[in-house]
Amino acid sequence: MSAGTPGILLVLDGWGHAEPSEANALTAASTPYLDGLIATCPTVFADASGTAVGLLPGTVGNSEIGHMVIGAGRPVPYDSVLVEEELSSGRMCSNETLTGVLTRLAATGATLHLIGLCSDGMIHANVQHLRELLRIAAQFAVPRACIHAITDGRDVADHTAAAYLRLVDTFVTEAGVGEVATVAGRGYALDKSGNLELTEKVSLAIVDGKGEAVGEPQEALELTPRGDEWVPPCVVTGADGRPLGPVQDGDAVLFMNFRSDRIQQLADDLYGRLAGRQVAFLSLAQYDTEASIPSLVHRADAGGGLAGALAVQGVRSVRIAEAEKFEHVTYYLNGRDATVVPVEEHVRITGDTAAEYTARPAMNIDRVTEAVTSAAGRDDVPLVVANLANIDVVGHTGHFDATRRAAECTDRAVEAICRAAQATGRWVLLVGDHGNAEKMLTDAAAGGRPYGGHTTNPVPAVLVPAAGQQTGVPAGPATLADIAPSVLALLGLDPAPRMTGRPLW
Repeated sequence: MSAGTPGILLVLDGWGHAEPSEANALTAASTPYLDGLIATCPTVFADASGTAVGLLPGTVGNSEIGHMVIGAGRPVPYDSVLVEEELSSGRMCSNETLTGVLTRLAATGATLHLIGLCSDGMIHANVQHLRELLRIAAQFAVPRACIHAITDGRDVADHTAAAYLRLVDTFVTEAGVGEVATVAGRGYALDKSGNLELTEKVSLAIVDGKGEAVGEPQEALELTPRGDEWVPPCVVTGADGRPLGPVQDGDAVLFMNFRSDRIQQLADDLYGRLAGRQVAFLSLAQYDTEASIPSLVHRADAGGGLAGALAVQGVRSVRIAEAEKFEHVTYYLNGRDATVVPVEEHVRITGDTAAEYTARPAMNIDRVTEAVTSAAGRDDVPLVVANLANIDVVGHTGHFDATRRAAECTDRAVEAICRAAQATGRWVLLVGDHGNAEKMLTDAAAGGRPYGGHTTNPVPAVLVPAAGQQTGVPAGPATLADIAPSVLALLGLDPAPRMTGRPLW
């Protein structure tokens, strides 16, 4: 293998590997170019979930940890793992930040407001953490806890919110404290596109008790034809018809999601609305909010990886992705570091119209492809890093045919990028960040229900050599931690000292 060859790191988001089945939208798609690459190029199937990337055993991978580990070149203990350790060990009960707030609530009779995604998809949250937090609140004699439940339908199968709300009821009964005060789908509560109209509807329900009135939380699920993700913000009322849980002076708000990116728009909005009400704010894990919100668990250091190695050696890279995944090839790939690096150029592709993923599974892939091929033609850019978002973003809709078409669009884009790479003397390293579209039904053998969540399946890592470039066979089992060392080796650079992964070729 020749040293110092420029290349392209191409992340195919949601590109997992599984045998053909009626649930597998990837094998149902016509993807002759990708199929040919896997058949003829050095290929390995890399672990992208569980302990291999820093998650709890058996936990599905996700885009955030996937890109962090791709960039870090080592497993990074994920926020969910760190939160779980604090809760399961009992250390959370002595967390001074939390206990100080709970002690005050017990003394004043004020309310604890718990806000988070109520599912166990383990991408953004784990509903079991609510159980533990209610138990701790009860131990400190907090008189009242209002739960502001966010329904899922994306990280877990759609139409399962009713079961999760019933589970929340059991947690309340066990702890002897708590009641669901509002219900809203994640499409409203976890928007990160900047659509503040969606966020405002949730904020008004939580802060002022304004929204669709329901007598029981389950009634909220009947108000949408669009599934759990788009349950309209609803306010649960008591026997007197008044909302159960508007936030009052002296209350405390605790955000339960352990992943920051989708909760922070709501967190910042609520913080701003409650600025004059003497309300304490906490987050279970560390958030990247504009507001200063104390976290109960601090995140692991993901630095010292690919970005640092490139910066130290003055190697320029161009980072390209659609808006949905732009932070993943910049902030997350760089170890959750938002520092502007002189040797990096960022190209954020945005659409002219609102995304309609099932109707437009191609999204803006043509513009991404054009940006990648343009950057590949530059002599001053040794490395192009890009994310093709379609398979994952469309896969999350649970719509099989749209996801199949997204895979076909991706196949055509990969062909164009690889042809441009060959013309400019570049290698291309394709890799998935986690599985998704290879499992679109919960239980295909039993007929199944549409599933748009992630999986624990391995992901392909395929090296398309530059013309004349000699490569070996991938050595042994692989994980996403091996990608950064492989990229550096292909560029003729040494791995960063903190990397534990190894070059695959």
